[in-house]
Amino acid sequence: MQVVLATHNAHKVVEFQSILGAALPELEIVAYDGPEPIEDGTSFAENALIKARAAAAHTGLPALADDSGICVDVLGGAPGIFSARWAGHGKGAQANLDLLLDQLADMAVEHRSARFVCHIAIVVPQTGFEQVVEGWWPGSIAIAPRGHGGHGYDPIFMPEGHDVTAAELTPAEKNAISHRARAFEAAIPVLRMSVIPN
Repeated sequence: MQVVLATHNAHKVVEFQSILGAALPELEIVAYDGPEPIEDGTSFAENALIKARAAAAHTGLPALADDSGICVDVLGGAPGIFSARWAGHGKGAQANLDLLLDQLADMAVEHRSARFVCHIAIVVPQTGFEQVVEGWWPGSIAIAPRGHGGHGYDPIFMPEGHDVTAAELTPAEKNAISHRARAFEAAIPVLRMSVIPN
């Protein structure tokens, strides 16, 4: 059973296939080759749905899309949906990370709580089924970057219960406990119910 993933990122297709394929071997995750929709939602869930609906409409296949980012409590949940462009369009991951650290420079450790959030939207055009599941990874923002693994804000995110940053975890360790892993866990029974023929 083919399911289209609403991304042009080949690495993400491989990641979704490896994680979902282990639990649902009958699923084949395929890449999306259609136009990029405008992500003008005001939440992770809305943006994930926008992407999944576009991919489903373009291909006629059941579609998956994810939207994720980092939310810092003292910033009212920002960067949130603006995580990928926090320092401005085209500025890149390092500029985003540097700006966030600068904004928190005077904050004591106890006021640096944060969480990574991932929402996965599932859209089945044949039945009109739509659902969004979510995963949260609680933690805090480190004083300075540490580690060379991962990407984005990983070098400054300290997962709850750990004394290392997400960038200091191995890929396997991160994939077992991350926000995306928790969203996948929630998505599997929904996919089993909505997409896979009985």
